[in-house]
Amino acid sequence: MRSMLIQPSDPGLSLREITEADEPLLLAIYASTREKEMTLVPQWSEAQKKAFLLQQFTAQHAWYRQHYKGAFFYLIQRGATTIGRLYVAPCYVDGTVRIIDIALLPAHRNKGYGESLLKDIMTFAKSEGRNLTIHVESFNPAMRLYERLGFLLKDRKNEVYYLLEWECQQQKLTA
Repeated sequence: MRSMLIQPSDPGLSLREITEADEPLLLAIYASTREKEMTLVPQWSEAQKKAFLLQQFTAQHAWYRQHYKGAFFYLIQRGATTIGRLYVAPCYVDGTVRIIDIALLPAHRNKGYGESLLKDIMTFAKSEGRNLTIHVESFNPAMRLYERLGFLLKDRKNEVYYLLEWECQQQKLTA
């Protein structure tokens, strides 16, 4: 087991590296991020939606594992309860720390957990003298949080995904 890259400052939160046995749980977390999209296809049966989400999750998970060598893939836990996932590449190809993905289950959103972890990652990036980047869907409600924390638009990969960057030279780590 590798040493932890990020140490949560919130004493109620912990991270643990994922294992293959966690894939059903990771699928559930992924599916929770696509719930609104699934309402846009009412003609699909529940079985079709589940098959689609499984295919999308499997492709995404394999792509992340292949393209982010050396990354840390964590489950976010609050006590004994898994509340989300956090994937971080400590030294991405452009020299930044890259948040590959952060997702919380719906019942745990808007409670400050994501913000706390983002600040912990910002602290890590600052300690490494590296900027912090993340791709965010343009319609993601968390966009306001990233902006409040000082992330700036670096690139519009397309109209769906924006590349945001937080510069480690910033002195303020609180919102």
